[in-house]
Amino acid sequence: MHADAVVLDIDGVLLDVADSYRRAIVESVTRLYDRTIDRDDVQLFKDAGGFNNDWDVTYAAALYVLVDEREPIDLSTFTARIEPGGGLAGAESVAADHLSDADLAAVRNEWDRYGLRDAFQALYLGGDLYRELEGGEPPFETAGYIHDEPIIVESETLESLEANAAVGVLTGRPAAEADIALDRVGLDVPAEHRFTMDDWDEGKPHPHALTTLAERFDADSVAFAGDTLDDVKTAVNAAEADPARTYYGIGVLTGGLTGESGRRAYESVGAAAVVDSVNDLPALLGG
Repeated sequence: MHADAVVLDIDGVLLDVADSYRRAIVESVTRLYDRTIDRDDVQLFKDAGGFNNDWDVTYAAALYVLVDEREPIDLSTFTARIEPGGGLAGAESVAADHLSDADLAAVRNEWDRYGLRDAFQALYLGGDLYRELEGGEPPFETAGYIHDEPIIVESETLESLEANAAVGVLTGRPAAEADIALDRVGLDVPAEHRFTMDDWDEGKPHPHALTTLAERFDADSVAFAGDTLDDVKTAVNAAEADPARTYYGIGVLTGGLTGESGRRAYESVGAAAVVDSVNDLPALLGG
């Protein structure tokens, strides 16, 4: 497989976020509602599609908890009913279909997205970074889970990729948090060669960001490595939107999708390849 440009996701690819972002999701819901979902069950929302923004996952998890208290429903059933790629709006539709009008109104009244986001940012960033990036006082003090993100990518991997292809980044992180992550892993990517949450409205799996990066690199072939089905779908959608170029969606098994079941899931949505780790990319791409 040859690629003129390699585009990398951050979470679950360059950094392990199981004890940071995913921990912040479940604990934010606990702080507001005294119950939550299991950390492993975050993947049910990711697999439903449209949940590349972890604030949306937090809101959806809280919505599920509130719905389940009114009219019990298994989480796997709830997420299975979300229209593929439906994201938070899809979760809201499931809630509306499952509850009576009175119960739905009560759930909406209890559903505090502002409070959930605030708790999430305080847990993830910690007090000092919260003040710096959010511009105010955190609702509570923590050290910040952002400091608990083991680096997955090896420096030799980045050196090999950069020696053989243009390298870009496509992430659902806010720009400031992407900067912190890239600095930690030692990857210097200019602003024009990356897309973050702040750079486009549609989000993955919409192909705009990936096709734009391909144009900026003037690349005939692009490999995009990510840890969710939406990442692979982004490359598949880019190939449909931009048939003059070749796009490879590469699934990485260091995020929520792992093992043979993860491999099959990636393949089911059109992955060109599945690798155990981002560190396998140079060999895959001939670097």
